[in-house]
Amino acid sequence: MKGYTSETIRNVALLGHGGCGKTTFLEAALYETGVIKKLGKVEDGNTVSDYDKMEVEKGFSINTSVVPIEWKGSKINFIDTPGYFDFIGEVNAALRAAEAAVIMVDAGSGIQVGTEAAWKACERYSTPRFIVINKRDKDEFDFYKTFGELKEKFGDALIPLSWPLSAEIDEDLKEAIASADEELMEKYFEGEDFTDEEIKNGMVKGISEGVIVPVCSSAFELGQGVEGLLDLLLTYVPTPLQHGAYKGFNDNNEPVERMCVTDAPMSAFVFKTIVDPFVGKISIMKVVTGKMESGTEVYNERAGKSEKLGKLFFLRGKEQTELNYAEAGDICAVAKLQYTKSGDTLCDKSDIIRYLPLDYPSPTYFIAIEAEDKNDEEKMGTGLARLREEDPSFVVERNPETHQTLLGGQGDMQLNIIMAKLKDRFGVSVRTVPQKIAYRETIKGSSDVQGKHKKQSGGAGQYGDVHIRFSPSQEPGLEFSEELFGGSVPKNYVPAVEKGLQECMEKGPLAGCKCVNIKAVLYDGSYHEVDSNEVSFKLAAALAFKKGIVEANPCLLEPIMHLDIYVPDDYMGDVMGDMNKRRGKILGMEPQSNGEQKLLAEAPQSELFDYALGLRSMTQGRGTFEMKFDRYQEVPKALAEKIIAEHQAENEK
Repeated sequence: MKGYTSETIRNVALLGHGGCGKTTFLEAALYETGVIKKLGKVEDGNTVSDYDKMEVEKGFSINTSVVPIEWKGSKINFIDTPGYFDFIGEVNAALRAAEAAVIMVDAGSGIQVGTEAAWKACERYSTPRFIVINKRDKDEFDFYKTFGELKEKFGDALIPLSWPLSAEIDEDLKEAIASADEELMEKYFEGEDFTDEEIKNGMVKGISEGVIVPVCSSAFELGQGVEGLLDLLLTYVPTPLQHGAYKGFNDNNEPVERMCVTDAPMSAFVFKTIVDPFVGKISIMKVVTGKMESGTEVYNERAGKSEKLGKLFFLRGKEQTELNYAEAGDICAVAKLQYTKSGDTLCDKSDIIRYLPLDYPSPTYFIAIEAEDKNDEEKMGTGLARLREEDPSFVVERNPETHQTLLGGQGDMQLNIIMAKLKDRFGVSVRTVPQKIAYRETIKGSSDVQGKHKKQSGGAGQYGDVHIRFSPSQEPGLEFSEELFGGSVPKNYVPAVEKGLQECMEKGPLAGCKCVNIKAVLYDGSYHEVDSNEVSFKLAAALAFKKGIVEANPCLLEPIMHLDIYVPDDYMGDVMGDMNKRRGKILGMEPQSNGEQKLLAEAPQSELFDYALGLRSMTQGRGTFEMKFDRYQEVPKALAEKIIAEHQAENEK
């Protein structure tokens, strides 16, 4: 494949619900352009863009892949994205590299969750878009019925389109073109026809500004509509040079902008990383300015390191085609970069820039995992770190209190695939285990106790004696003070008493949880001239703590989470009812501009481990939420007794 100039390149993201025909379209386009001699099928696992072992096994796209199509002297870089919600991070990354998007819709299924998610993603990035109603060969296909549903859902910018266009275009399209340009608007009101050139320019402007969204139909599996769509995209997708300014920061962290131009120092951002078991790490990037050349040195601003580029290549699925350079606006790949990760910027050291980072949704679904073989724990950590290079949308956290490894993502599909890849690529089998809660212990009452440590075992003995009052405190941890008089406890032993109490705060007497909001006043005690030492007073304080907390009406606290839940009106009743079942409360609701409702809620963390799956099920995937820790609150008595009993049973093992 030859190198292409910026004005002959188009970058188009393929979006839509799983199974709507994105991958099938690419097969048809590759067949149409003579790249492949036989059409591959998703269900047969032999398509160009779904080549990963996991994708072949599962029968759907998991990773973003780049498939360039050469058409009429130009190149369209198609960025094929997964259709399932768990992989929305891949969609966000693809849109950062594209100048336009094609949203595919299954003619038989109409608007699906993935269709809505694709539209929302385009809105978020102000991406020009086209809609293709695919599988028009289905018996239930009715273009105008589906078009009507789409227009009702997504607005009046949608215009039906058949290709090729001529000056004899219908009134709706003429009005839409006129609305994109003042001169054309005047001409329209005067009843004059537009020239072909005016139609083309008006369409490009209208599409790029989002006031025109062309809607057409196809049956890619039968090879229908492929050429028409390629022509349409070549004609109306803005070239990379027509893209708006790319925002970023310079080396002084000041905001800067760059236009996509060739006569400027080189800059590019990495929007996808592939960890190939044979080649190693492959970084896929969009060149924004200048020209990227093989064998040159580039600078990674985030890492603060220079990288030597090896051979550049184009990717077409897993196939690699070497090239010497890539111009501004093109998408290329480089293998084995040492420091570079997804989201990084590579630039010329004479003109440093860091483009905005990739936008991944916060994980909402967490599971606790452990290696089936304890000896594989380290290998598991290394494997997960490598997989995160490929998919930064999932997180790995080690909970310092529960000592569990947590895997977080958008849903069970994503996390199951990560665990499958861990086994397949790194030979580590992992299992999920029940997630533990970081409970807290505190006291609601007061106590006044003595802690006396006395030990005599030949030679020097040990002696420490303290009298301590315990009561609730507003301080988050231990609020310690002393009211000693007459030298009952020498001042040099007071720090040992405080240290003994602080250590006990780490493990309360009820369920071994961290203690909070406790006030301790050391007011009396006694010591021995010979046998007293710091260790003795530390142990005496520990005895006092255990006794004092039990006598001061101790209780268990659980973490309460705050949730912002976004749902369409139709599902409000189900979502609110479900929140009550989870011991939660609805605090209020706020209507949103997109017609959804935002529910403000709170619920105990222990009831929310599967909330991402529950909400998706209740709302057919249309509900989303954000969650953060709010506060600790007392656990209901019956539940507290169960937690304490479980802790004691575990200790007795």
